[in-house]
Amino acid sequence: MVIALITKQNIRLLKDTHRGVLVVAMQFAYNKEIIHLIRQFEGVRWSKSKGYWYFLAAYFDLHLFFETLHKTAYIDYSALSGKASIKKEALKSEKETVVKPEIPQAYYDLLDQKRYSESTKKTYLNYFGDFINAFRNRALEQIRPEEINPYILKLIRERKISASQQNQRINAIKFYYEKVLRREKQYFDISRPRKIKALPKVIAEEEVVNMLKAASNTKHKLIIALLYSAGLRRNELLNLRKEDIVISKKMIFVRGGKGKKDRSTLLSELVMKLLDVYYKEFKPNYWVIEGVNRKRYSETSVVNTVKSIAKKAGVSIVVTPHILRHSFATHLLEQGTDLRYIQELLGHSSSKTTEIYTHISKKALANIISPLDHIFGHNNVVINKLKE
Repeated sequence: MVIALITKQNIRLLKDTHRGVLVVAMQFAYNKEIIHLIRQFEGVRWSKSKGYWYFLAAYFDLHLFFETLHKTAYIDYSALSGKASIKKEALKSEKETVVKPEIPQAYYDLLDQKRYSESTKKTYLNYFGDFINAFRNRALEQIRPEEINPYILKLIRERKISASQQNQRINAIKFYYEKVLRREKQYFDISRPRKIKALPKVIAEEEVVNMLKAASNTKHKLIIALLYSAGLRRNELLNLRKEDIVISKKMIFVRGGKGKKDRSTLLSELVMKLLDVYYKEFKPNYWVIEGVNRKRYSETSVVNTVKSIAKKAGVSIVVTPHILRHSFATHLLEQGTDLRYIQELLGHSSSKTTEIYTHISKKALANIISPLDHIFGHNNVVINKLKE
């Protein structure tokens, strides 16, 4: 009996400059399957003059690339010297160089003392840095309140910043004057945007099914299933540890969610079966969703994964992780689940809904069916598809 040995092909990733822009080039022998896979990525292009497929370096996601192609080919990314350095160089080559602002040390210290999340600290430092650059020839203490509104207005008109970003920038500025310098709140009366009462975007149950079927990678399938079935935020998914999945109680323990609050949410039966397949295939060490070299999966990878799979599944809107969370809440409400339970599952603290948190008992949690299981019931189509 002759056994045919199937060998993986090599893909070498390297940095290059194409038409004056830093790119990540892919070098490999012609292979239809590899070309089919890489063409699914947004922004991938073919250079006839260079003879390779490439990404603009600023938009290249190594984690997502590795997860998509590691079963088909050996990926040599040693020449990249790390994804972070690629992005930094790309941004320097594509954007006008900005003077690095000297943010007062007291600003950093107070952000840490008040235990702001890493995401919030990054946002505040970035936006306050922009503010300092705009007034780079002035002492911060001498900037008058009436000068700040024109600065914000300029951002709205020239950069087309959103209402949400407008509020974040105002918060970053007020944090310095009101928290660091301890000036009265009335001192900096900055005009805020009108609150937009937009309805959250959701997708239909059938579209959730289509996304799960479209996800060929087990890890990607699990990402979609966890975000939707448990109503997780993106960072809550990324911070999920193996020990936070409590199989015996059919629950997921969310540590330090938004507002530093812990909570429990649903563990879908379908997710439990997916986890069993996923653990055997990927063998994660600490985080439930691990990336390259067992490191914490990146935020960008989650966003790109969700968007890519939704597009592949033919969903009519651009789907984000938060849209899956909105869909989780909407579908639970449509099933007749008490709004107070949904509020607790999501980790919301709205005084408009209730003044006192409704803590879900183990009995109540056991009686609530995840919307993912409501769709499939005892039909294991997705699980069986994994075994084909």
